[in-house]
Amino acid sequence: MLAIRIGRHRAAALATAAVLTGLAVPSLAANTATATSPAAQTTADYDDTYYKDAVGKTGDDLKASLHTIISDQTKLSYDAVWDALKTTDQDPADSGSVILLYSGLSRSKSSNGGDSGDWNREHVWAKSHGDFGTATGPGTDIHHLRPEDVTVNSVRGNKDFDDGGSAFSDSGGSLTDSDSFEPRDAVKGDVARMIFYMAVRYEGGEGFPDLEVNGSVDNGSNPYIGKLSVLKTWNDEDPPDAFEERRNQVIYDTYQHNRNPFVDHPEWVEAIW
Repeated sequence: MLAIRIGRHRAAALATAAVLTGLAVPSLAANTATATSPAAQTTADYDDTYYKDAVGKTGDDLKASLHTIISDQTKLSYDAVWDALKTTDQDPADSGSVILLYSGLSRSKSSNGGDSGDWNREHVWAKSHGDFGTATGPGTDIHHLRPEDVTVNSVRGNKDFDDGGSAFSDSGGSLTDSDSFEPRDAVKGDVARMIFYMAVRYEGGEGFPDLEVNGSVDNGSNPYIGKLSVLKTWNDEDPPDAFEERRNQVIYDTYQHNRNPFVDHPEWVEAIW
């Protein structure tokens, strides 16, 4: 039976939920002191409620159970993603800015668009991998849509994920080569967990492709993204932090009303793959 644990990262997620409870607009006011307060520990345990049908399962059974759970969601339009990202990815140090995923830069919320110097909506699961475009569903799912500099987004393109490559302008430590992209260390686990979320959420129903993670970096327009072994390592080496956990909670509370299970339970990656 899969051991279900609530470690320090799980505790932080629950603490964040307590901070956000009752706020009309989610806030980034929570700090370390708040996150460890006794009151924060009273937040409901999602294993007893949201994940109750998945607890104790492994492999395909766990994947199928999680798919059923997280498929119950509110879907956003592509236009609505702009405003959602201004909340989910708000800079903890500047409420008027967002943190860009790959570069790590803070940029004004109002600088969104398609021109050089703007930030746009990066599909971490490249939308050409399965050719779902910006269709409501995988194309607008904010569990894998993140703010990124227009130029940096173009550098990533639709490349699969792998280790190695060279730095580029405003890379923030991210690297790229001819067929792959390596995000900066601070978000490698975030990227991996977004990819694993997509592979569980979109299983071929609702007219969308069956997305899967594989061991390749040349997937093109096929509904696959790699590299599985590398993404699993990133998940282990970069566990969820407060920013990622808060983001998951805001999406659940305010926008899609579903969760990324691998933020709550990173160990479920190994249990499935």
